[in-house]
Amino acid sequence: MSNIYLGYHFTIEPKEPGSEILIAELGEKAFETFTETETGISAYVKKDLWDENILDDIYILESEEFKIEYTIEEIDQVNWNEEWEKNFEAIDVDGKCHVRAPFHPKTDAEFDIVIEPKMSFGTGHHETTHMMIQHLLEMDVDGLKTLDMGCGTAILAILTEMKGAQPIDAIDIDNWCYLNSIENAERNNCKHITVYEGDAALLADKKYDLIIANINRNILLNDMQSYVDCLNPKGVILFSGFYEEDIPFIDASCTEKGLTYVKKFQRNNWVSLKYVN
Repeated sequence: MSNIYLGYHFTIEPKEPGSEILIAELGEKAFETFTETETGISAYVKKDLWDENILDDIYILESEEFKIEYTIEEIDQVNWNEEWEKNFEAIDVDGKCHVRAPFHPKTDAEFDIVIEPKMSFGTGHHETTHMMIQHLLEMDVDGLKTLDMGCGTAILAILTEMKGAQPIDAIDIDNWCYLNSIENAERNNCKHITVYEGDAALLADKKYDLIIANINRNILLNDMQSYVDCLNPKGVILFSGFYEEDIPFIDASCTEKGLTYVKKFQRNNWVSLKYVN
């Protein structure tokens, strides 16, 4: 198999949540690597695995809610570290948590998280991940049994272990995220994280002191009862992955199920909410 790739460079309006939706859909095809750009994303597929119908059935490309254009280029012998170095910036959250790729220099941040960033979501660039890290930095999670639901690259699970939480379950429905989360947990010498591939059906008969759910509004609302059912008394649940205008829907569902609102973080139009049981 050759190492020649085709790069699809997508311009997306609005960029969020368009980029995340498009990545999720392309991830079901033969695309294997994604980078975030100022105007959208670039997606890469090995030429040997490409066919002219590869973008068929990509729902978001037909959606009237988004304007998406793209160009294609052929790339020989891609150096992925080089690509990532051009497109991935290290993340600093309040000077306390540093999220970086292996090629970034280490800082003196208290929590230094190293990930191999092959996807654009979950890398900390996204406002939602940043806010979830802010919540976790404020909390004493020592000894808390924790769930990272929709774990992506497992950044949040890794941070909770660094702060003393254990045991930790990290769950994602996407196979690439499942595999990458295992890699990243090992890369950060985590001993108490177990990664599962699947959805809320895996939560039956589970109990947690802390639940982290950075997904999207529709999935959160659909699975809310499953989260509440496995949250221990006085347990904490952190939500993100939605906009300020979605708060009434999330809050109504939480309140109806007995959760109590604690606080909110906001970055641009994205929000993150904290509730207790």
